[in-house]
Amino acid sequence: MTKEIKKENKMGTMPVNRLLITMSLPIIISMLVQALYNIVDSIFVARINENALTAVSLAFPVQNLMISIASGTGVGVNSFVSRSLGAKDYKLADKAANVSIFLAIVNWAVIMVFGFIMSRRFFEIQTSDPQIVEYGYQYMSIITIFSFGVFGQIMGERLLQATGKTIYTMVTQGIGAVINIIFDPIFIFGLLGMPAMGVSGAAVATVMGQIIAMLLAVFFNIKVNKELKFDLRRILPRRDIVANIYKVGAPSILMMAISSVTTFIMNKILIAFTSTATAVYGVYFKLNSFIFMPIFGLNNGMVPIIAYNYGAKKYPRIIRTMLLSITYAMAVMIIGLLIFQLMPRQLLWLFDASEEMIAIGVPALRIISISFIAAGFSVVTLSVLQALGQGLYSLITSASRQLIILVPVAYLLSKLGNLELIWWSLPIAEAACVLLCFVFIGKTFRKLDIPFKSA
Repeated sequence: MTKEIKKENKMGTMPVNRLLITMSLPIIISMLVQALYNIVDSIFVARINENALTAVSLAFPVQNLMISIASGTGVGVNSFVSRSLGAKDYKLADKAANVSIFLAIVNWAVIMVFGFIMSRRFFEIQTSDPQIVEYGYQYMSIITIFSFGVFGQIMGERLLQATGKTIYTMVTQGIGAVINIIFDPIFIFGLLGMPAMGVSGAAVATVMGQIIAMLLAVFFNIKVNKELKFDLRRILPRRDIVANIYKVGAPSILMMAISSVTTFIMNKILIAFTSTATAVYGVYFKLNSFIFMPIFGLNNGMVPIIAYNYGAKKYPRIIRTMLLSITYAMAVMIIGLLIFQLMPRQLLWLFDASEEMIAIGVPALRIISISFIAAGFSVVTLSVLQALGQGLYSLITSASRQLIILVPVAYLLSKLGNLELIWWSLPIAEAACVLLCFVFIGKTFRKLDIPFKSA
């Protein structure tokens, strides 16, 4: 059967720099709004008390795990659909897009069951403080049971990104985040006649924003994503498609899931010194999201460009896209480094920091931010590997960085009895990650016969 004849997507024709900017900028804007709501969320929670902030910080590994599963599956779908479109196999792209709906539903069901069973036990493992356990249980049970919003939102956005329609993901993420920001204080503190829900209110505002963003993503895919045809009768999985999606997606999920495990272990190491150190670590993740989100947005715009042009065998466009992405990422990270070095006290004040939190947090932010420039390079190159279908290399690099280097180094430094030394484990791990990225990018280009020449 002959393939449909369609006009070639802009990802194979538009000048690379303009394409990368037009693809990435809407996502970057929406992700910055996302990062802002993450920060605002913690700022409001911190106004309850420091234990509430600690509880939300301890819940971060589970939140990250949910996003890992959703984003990793989405990366696999994005890469597979983009490569299929680049190879002009439109029926295969359509089937993969429909199967992705089924995968999102299954992923939500797994997390929902986990939330029912493990929400309280998860915090009891980490701390004996009953208030922190109760706050954590309230927060985590809501965000897991109602996580269908985040799974549907992320999958819908990845399908839009796969066809280059990133402007719509800016709308979905932006509106979802704004709704969260608006309703956070209303639900947490009981404004406008609402009952004060405390930490539960923060969770309700979060899932409300995610559900509305999901509904918008569904609407945009049906109305404007004309390159893909959706039919709920076609969502049942096909083995070869699922295998190809998770060939790229599974390493991405494991990479981000490893991050959840690492954060859990780091929290255990830090809380042995003081719960304030755990709160500082949680604050760091909220603050660094504002620095890293533009890089993740850049990656989300970059991945379909590289995947499409690999499918179309336009290798110079791949090299040009990668080099431009690394350049932009390094520039963003330099800005982030300067902010963390020059304004750590002011950043901590945003979270109503106590004197103890200031004393711990100022050196922590300055030391950890030394790793930013190396991290920017690594984040981009790992995404290049995923876009080219070499997710295993990304997994090996991420696992080595976190489980083989970061956690053991942090543990050994903690045995010296000096909390400040533990923060140095992050720059050490990022430096090692850069070396691995160079090795695997070189191996990938040789393996795929991609000549290293820019357009």
